[in-house]
Amino acid sequence: MRPTHLAVLVCMLLPACGDSGTNPVDPPGLPGPQPPPPGLELALEVVIRNMDQPVFVTAPPGDANRLFVVERPGRIRIIQNGALLPRPFLDIADLTSLEGERGLLGMAVHPDFAQNGRFFVHYTDRASGGTRIARYNVSEDPDVADPASGTIVLEVSQPFSNHNGGAIAFGPDGMLYVALGDGGSGGDPLGHGQNRGTLLGAVLRIDIDSGDPFLIPRDNPFVDTPGARAEVWAYGLRNPWRMSFDRSTGDLYIADVGQSQVEEVNVQPASSLGGENYGWNTMEGSTCFGGGGCETAGLTLPVAEYGPGESIASFGEDGVGELYIVTIVGSILRIVGA
Repeated sequence: MRPTHLAVLVCMLLPACGDSGTNPVDPPGLPGPQPPPPGLELALEVVIRNMDQPVFVTAPPGDANRLFVVERPGRIRIIQNGALLPRPFLDIADLTSLEGERGLLGMAVHPDFAQNGRFFVHYTDRASGGTRIARYNVSEDPDVADPASGTIVLEVSQPFSNHNGGAIAFGPDGMLYVALGDGGSGGDPLGHGQNRGTLLGAVLRIDIDSGDPFLIPRDNPFVDTPGARAEVWAYGLRNPWRMSFDRSTGDLYIADVGQSQVEEVNVQPASSLGGENYGWNTMEGSTCFGGGGCETAGLTLPVAEYGPGESIASFGEDGVGELYIVTIVGSILRIVGA
């Protein structure tokens, strides 16, 4: 089955899409979610049940036999040809915290994994409570990572135990994109969402194939902006839980968790030079946050909004682009043609 836009999938799979009291907003040049093509029918196929708090699935590029399942308590498991391998691919449970919304939250496999064996994880450090982005390498056993290879690439302090973000992905440009929440509590009391001088409430873009531990790309939008962090690629986000690059177009889809009214899906076209402000905490979705009016000039509004759900934890793709749903009860479901 050909990969489908995340925004379309959200509306096809969540009955609450568009029923939150607000209508999806179409920013200029970016159409909102469209109905599925005539005759397209989707079904869900159970891959496995009873995983331990799964939050994401992924796989090395081109790997059609293995699915890597990220479990929040700190383990990455492999499902190979439909069977769960008994030994975790990686176990960093001793390094991470499960307080609040913390834990092992994301994984990104290097585009050249077949050659260099590198992958990156997004987790909460048990000792400090801060976010860590770490690089690991596979061991001589292709189904087991080398725990001693762990190298911290980026550390970011977190003032609260929620809104850590969690998404991490390689873009078509080979850069590593890291999503961080606004730091937590409620309503963004520290004002991180609209502050380009912090790494919180933002998507970062870094070059992990150059420098030690990385280089900031010279074409990042705020490299020459006084007071701004040069790592920031886009900002104005509350808790960007998942993001995905469209395999056909290169457009970036960002799923951002709302405060209480709506969840939202934001899109950055592949032609973007970065610097988008997605509105938080001026707005929640397409509505001014906290009631009343607000200044919306210069904000990029979501392409889709939907009411809070209670069953789907995440979406993910395998190595050949097939799509999966991760549920909060521990099931991994494959999206297939009916």
